[in-house]
Amino acid sequence: MESKRATVFLLLALSSCRAKVEEENPEYWRSQARDTLQSVLDRKLNTNVAKNILFFLGDGMGITTYTAARILKGQLQNQTGEETVMTMDTFPNVGLAKTYSVDFQIADSAATATAYLCGVKTNLNTIGVSAAARNGACKTQKGNEVTSILKWAKDAGKSVGIVTTTRVQHATPATSYAHSASRKWYSDADMPEAAKRTAAPTSPPSCSTTPT
Repeated sequence: MESKRATVFLLLALSSCRAKVEEENPEYWRSQARDTLQSVLDRKLNTNVAKNILFFLGDGMGITTYTAARILKGQLQNQTGEETVMTMDTFPNVGLAKTYSVDFQIADSAATATAYLCGVKTNLNTIGVSAAARNGACKTQKGNEVTSILKWAKDAGKSVGIVTTTRVQHATPATSYAHSASRKWYSDADMPEAAKRTAAPTSPPSCSTTPT
């Protein structure tokens, strides 16, 4: 019985992967390519001045996650998935940002947010500081702060704001306004004693997530 079920499942899997008739014709794909290229050539550039700029961030949303979302969307519509067009696929301009931490192979939200919001690569777990600041070392924070795109806009006389579905001090939103040698220091009370002792002796320790 189990063997029959496995055979039926295999047949279903093979049938679901079978190409549509038009997909077997090379001209089908070339025609699509020509139409796509022509639509780009016919596009009229928007030369207006933008009133607002919205920066939407899907935390952890890299190319692989985006591809998985495209396939899921298509399969929920009874398609195979890969051919599905996402809204972002229709944007007139799309770019890629390479985000990583300087000192660790696998980056976290703090280091990557510093990369795309401040334009500077930094160390793991650090927020709004350069790579000269060390993770968890309070004394390395001062003087190594970097500003974000929100600060640049504010200095230019623009109004800025943050909308988040997590805590406003969380690594991703915090990088837009704060500087901290550790994403875990939401206040001085969160700092370990060793870190507090590395603060300047002439002033109280203050290496928590502080605004610009």
